[in-house]
Amino acid sequence: MTRGESANSRQPNGASSIYLGKDGRWHGRVTVGVKDDGKPDRRHVSRKTRAEVTKVVRELERQRDKGSVRKAGQSWTLETWLTHWVENIAAPNVSENTIDGYRVAVNHHLIPGLGAHRLEKLEPEHLERFYKKMQETGSAAGTAHQVHRTLRAALNEAVRRGHSIRNPATIAKAPRLEEDEVEPYSVEEVQRLLAEAGKHRNTARWVIALALGLRQGEVLGMQWTDVDFELGVIRVRRGRLRPRYEHGCGNRCGRKPGFCPQKINVRRETKSVKSRAGQRPIGVPDELVDLLRRHKEEQGRERALARDLWTEKGYVFTSPVGEPLNPNTDFHRWKDLLKAAGVRDGRLHDARHTAATVLLILGISDAVVDSIMGWEPGKSARMHRRYQHMTSRVLKDTAAKVGGLLWGVDQMTGRAVPEAAQSPVPAELVVHVARLGERRIPFLHREHADEVVAQWSEDWPDHTAEVEEWDRWRWEHQGPGGASAIRDRMPERALVFHARALFLVGGERAATVVPEQWSVPAWDFETDRYTDRASAWRTARRAGAGQEVEAQVRGTARTAVEAAFTEACAQAVDRAQNPGKYGDSDEW
Repeated sequence: MTRGESANSRQPNGASSIYLGKDGRWHGRVTVGVKDDGKPDRRHVSRKTRAEVTKVVRELERQRDKGSVRKAGQSWTLETWLTHWVENIAAPNVSENTIDGYRVAVNHHLIPGLGAHRLEKLEPEHLERFYKKMQETGSAAGTAHQVHRTLRAALNEAVRRGHSIRNPATIAKAPRLEEDEVEPYSVEEVQRLLAEAGKHRNTARWVIALALGLRQGEVLGMQWTDVDFELGVIRVRRGRLRPRYEHGCGNRCGRKPGFCPQKINVRRETKSVKSRAGQRPIGVPDELVDLLRRHKEEQGRERALARDLWTEKGYVFTSPVGEPLNPNTDFHRWKDLLKAAGVRDGRLHDARHTAATVLLILGISDAVVDSIMGWEPGKSARMHRRYQHMTSRVLKDTAAKVGGLLWGVDQMTGRAVPEAAQSPVPAELVVHVARLGERRIPFLHREHADEVVAQWSEDWPDHTAEVEEWDRWRWEHQGPGGASAIRDRMPERALVFHARALFLVGGERAATVVPEQWSVPAWDFETDRYTDRASAWRTARRAGAGQEVEAQVRGTARTAVEAAFTEACAQAVDRAQNPGKYGDSDEW
């Protein structure tokens, strides 16, 4: 309505109006809604000509009818909105690890690069140029992609709350992200890793990662209440969180919080796993159950040694004083393990890829794989593609199965194979198995198997020793070793010296029928007798009515074993006489 129009031509309440002001400019007013205080939200625009202001008024009306008018109030810049969003909206509603990623994307990338833009003025082209600049200055494509996802989530919330009309991050082209193809570790590499892990603390931690494919947080967050030794089952319930430290010195040390001598962890240690599928029971091989039992016994010895320094929290894998392992320290232990085992470098998460690929090789059904790996049933096709890798072994086995089905011929010789003798995979290699009593050791080369059998027969003439011929498929699917690696080198053999003595409660040496000192030959695959140390000794109190204390020594050097035996016996006498000193029970 223009100035000077009659009163009876007045527009009804809430209708838009256009008029010429005393300043010589045309003005428009449009009611777009209601303010928080209940008053009409009436927007004002001004232009030089009536046509210009009419166009703007009609656009405001169109936005009002669509419900896309920007909310009145604070005029947000990208910096002010992202700061508010990450601390007040996202932080209370996402996990600790997620908010850490959001804060890095917001504070280290988005605010310095785009923070001055007003929300309503931000365009997709601004984002695309920013992503390109990130990569040109050294950021990885994955980092730029993570920044893009964070910005998209933040702007979606701004649109939902009416602070912005549209989300340019849904229009902008995200940085192209090409996932590197992961090469899972072979069975031979896994066995080298496990052999090396056996020389260090927390051996079972790496066995669980490589055999069962648990995530790092799931392994480090595991507690003894999650392990059922009777059923042979591990229940995954929680994950370990990365610590977040603050100064305990009042910020006087001049270091970062994580390096403060009096640092304080302000984050909880664990959280529940992220989905119902993640909370799952996993069957454990008998060998791993036995390893966990030995690990629990070793942890008990560490607890007794630490005494009042030990903090009992029930974790399966701990520091020497009972605290849960730090994920960063655990990562560096993995790198050290790869180097010591002579295995190519890789991520810790590659162990999970390895476990998933082993399940593929073994032909485990998708439903069971989903349960073991913790994937949502029926929604895991992408995870199968990402984690289960078509190794040359899988491709060859598949080709052999097709050839056997269509032509019924041995792919090695070209001759027809009798139906009864056909196996799903023709024998690509003959496995030479040294049968040593009840133990079977597979070798790639016949001369290695022959040498082991010859030496075994000389060492133990009363035990069976012979070489058996197995085809590879039969050994890996039917042999007692399952899919265990086939040895391609000669195992090491050593003479292991033993010493043993038993002491009664008062410290008197007890008579036994077992000789105090003896020696036996042992190979590196005989873990029950083998040692690679000059000497190692221990004392232990026997369970039962007698409560005798036993001193045990073994090693590869006779003189070192004899010297250690004297030391072990001295401690055993002291332990028999002073049980409380060694953390033994005083109740006899």
